[in-house]
Amino acid sequence: MASTNQSPQYQKAEVMFLQAITTDEKLRWLDEMIKECPKHKSAEKMLAQLKTRRKKLLEKQDKDRKKGKSGSGKKVIKKEEMQVVIIGQTNSGKSTLLSTLTNASPEIADYDFTTKEPIVGTMDYQGMKIQIIEIPAIGSEYYDKGLANTADVILILIRDVNEIGENLLHLDRAPGRKLIVFNAENKTDTRKVESTLKSKRYNFSIVKPESKEGLENLKEKIFSNFGKIRVFTKPDTQKSKKSDRPLILEKESIVKDIARKIIKDISKIKETKIWGPSSKFPGQVVGMSHVLKDMDTIEFKTR
Repeated sequence: MASTNQSPQYQKAEVMFLQAITTDEKLRWLDEMIKECPKHKSAEKMLAQLKTRRKKLLEKQDKDRKKGKSGSGKKVIKKEEMQVVIIGQTNSGKSTLLSTLTNASPEIADYDFTTKEPIVGTMDYQGMKIQIIEIPAIGSEYYDKGLANTADVILILIRDVNEIGENLLHLDRAPGRKLIVFNAENKTDTRKVESTLKSKRYNFSIVKPESKEGLENLKEKIFSNFGKIRVFTKPDTQKSKKSDRPLILEKESIVKDIARKIIKDISKIKETKIWGPSSKFPGQVVGMSHVLKDMDTIEFKTR
């Protein structure tokens, strides 16, 4: 498309269109070209060509989305016991956050809509394995609303507080706990941001992923948003220390709940001891209806 007599705005949009990778990106810049294209008679042919190209792109977009809905070629991700998804606008820093929290190595680039499919990583946190998934950006043709709707916790990554409302519109059917994560990598003073988020009573965390500032606080908040507790087991006080990895239970779980997880026949339990927040003293003997608390350690003695 010749553009020598077009405005600088048109020429810029044309360059961006030619560099665009995804259909969404192409449509965005093509719409800008149509907007900036002169409407006088000598430009009618060019305008018609732009509109024809737009129609073909819309047809391709519709075809791709129908293909995605049918499940053809779609990445299947097995949901783990604790699942988190990271959502956000393009270039919000999702891939950088995923790479700093987990063992994943997503592509990180300056151009828009880098992520084309969900990327799965595992976060090790205090002996627990937490599944974290970065999904393609909101506004991308690859955005996976299904994953957002089934996750236990949703990290809404933003660089500007004004993005929150738009992001939440895409989560209208997502029952998972929502945690606003403010990417402050380019901010020197975050006090105003923190004050704003507090005043609006958001559940939030402020991080600088590249420098890893605030990540430990974010990890703790991620776990706390699951509404679960960690309980360690102590098989034998004489021979074994407590387990390295805790069992994960719902809040208000009782001794019987954890007993059923680890002992085939709970009628063989003759004594149960507790150490930690729910005990009155270390090694307290408790019954099956004793309510457990986060970071307890439990020991069962069987017949």
